[in-house]
Amino acid sequence: MKRTQLLTVLALGLVLALGGTTGCNKGGAKKTGVTSLGGGMTGTGTGTTGGSGTGTEVLPPVTTGPGNVGGTMIPGGTEGSVLPDNKGLEGYTPDRTAFQAYTVYFEFDLATVRGGELTKLDSVAKALTEMGNAKVQIEGHCDERGTEEYNRSLGERRALAIRELLVQKGVQADRVFTISYGEDKPAVAAHTDAAWSKNRRGEFILYTKKP
Repeated sequence: MKRTQLLTVLALGLVLALGGTTGCNKGGAKKTGVTSLGGGMTGTGTGTTGGSGTGTEVLPPVTTGPGNVGGTMIPGGTEGSVLPDNKGLEGYTPDRTAFQAYTVYFEFDLATVRGGELTKLDSVAKALTEMGNAKVQIEGHCDERGTEEYNRSLGERRALAIRELLVQKGVQADRVFTISYGEDKPAVAAHTDAAWSKNRRGEFILYTKKP
């Protein structure tokens, strides 16, 4: 009888031990389970709206310039532009009045020469052809709207657009220089549509050889 009682006690102890182990596993599963996803969900997407997670926020494309026109800004001083020391124009005398009547005006935020302005380029090209070794510098200007960096870039594109047309009309490329002043030198110092239309321009500066 004592031996039977001893075996019964041992069997009961084994059952209790197995039951305790199973309970610990259930408790552990709750602690190590996957947490629910919320505002801090990870991964890439089209942008987050809240939360403090570690996901990567994808920002919208950066827009620059007047009217939120997108694009990559082109720095000043591109090929063909004249540096402040007027490299390439040494020994030449500038004349700001010779071609003043042929100033080219641009539409808002555009660097395309309008059809109505092309006759001015015809006159400038003809004069340069007749002058032999005279040179011209094209100044690109903008109105005050937009950032300084954007307007400097836009002014350069305007000057280069005029330069390209002059070369197409027969003026040698090495006689045409460009520089951009952006919004720094307005023709009319006012903050109106009328003033802005006069400030969006390309001016010609004639350079002739000193006697």
